[in-house]
Amino acid sequence: MNEAEDAATTIARLLKNNLRVVKDNGALASINISSEWQNAAAFKMDDGQITVGLAECSDQKMELTGKIRRRLSVIRVNVWTTETPNADESAKTLRNKIVEEVNQILRRNSTKPNETTYTFVGLGAGGQGSGAFSGAEEASPNTDAWVELSDAEYQKLWYSDDDRYQLSSSESGKHAVLLLRFKVESRERTVKRLVLSFEGYGTSPLGDGITVKVWNHSAGVWENTQTNDAAEEETILLNVSAALPDYVDAEGYVWFLAETAKPTDGQTPATLECDTASCMVVVNGITYCDVVGYRNLDRVDIKPPVYRTEFTVKSWFIENIGA
Repeated sequence: MNEAEDAATTIARLLKNNLRVVKDNGALASINISSEWQNAAAFKMDDGQITVGLAECSDQKMELTGKIRRRLSVIRVNVWTTETPNADESAKTLRNKIVEEVNQILRRNSTKPNETTYTFVGLGAGGQGSGAFSGAEEASPNTDAWVELSDAEYQKLWYSDDDRYQLSSSESGKHAVLLLRFKVESRERTVKRLVLSFEGYGTSPLGDGITVKVWNHSAGVWENTQTNDAAEEETILLNVSAALPDYVDAEGYVWFLAETAKPTDGQTPATLECDTASCMVVVNGITYCDVVGYRNLDRVDIKPPVYRTEFTVKSWFIENIGA
């Protein structure tokens, strides 16, 4: 049975992965998001803070037997800013920008707060999170056969813009293979669905198309094969909804492989082109959230003043305890 992720963790991750606040000078604001309460030390390193915590949770029966129940959670989301030397704009202005962005994110994702999509946007070589590697055979993700893409090659995976990363293999009998690694932030036992997506196409003298697979680290094999025969760009999806802990390893990685459907004949290369790729993770947890209201709780009687806005957010999680 999957574990349920607590509502505050889900809301904090939702904000972390979607929050983008632009300062007056055009730069992105640095916002610290945590499940702890206000941390004075963080004011020295970031433009602002957001703290997320559970205020209360009630359990309600949805039918007479009590097997179907709803956990109704109330979450406190606090936005904090303070005046700092050499700041580009006032703390009050920045607080108001963060508040507006938080409000938009929560409302926009009200029916899917437990869904997180991981992409390669902004990533480059040498990171410990998501990554991309080229190869010419279906090797284990843990072997030395893979070569990480360069920063310039990573940029070709950032967006669906027809600026594709191209990989070719000329050795007879070999495929062009791309290994994609996604770093999942949730505990593996809270994950209830993975949707892996590859946008691109493959060509070979022996037949066009691409094949995608996902790594089962428990069995040590590539599984859940999906394939097509397209010679032009299209999106191929791979869904995993059973035995999820087998596909999210101990470090939180999901390994996704894409290769040309057919190998090269040794004369004409097999070529794989990727425009972009992603991994959507659905966790077992709240499936609805909404902003009940918010209020300002500024402390202007201290120096420097602290500007604070507190959101009250409701959420719910439906569970069948008889299943």
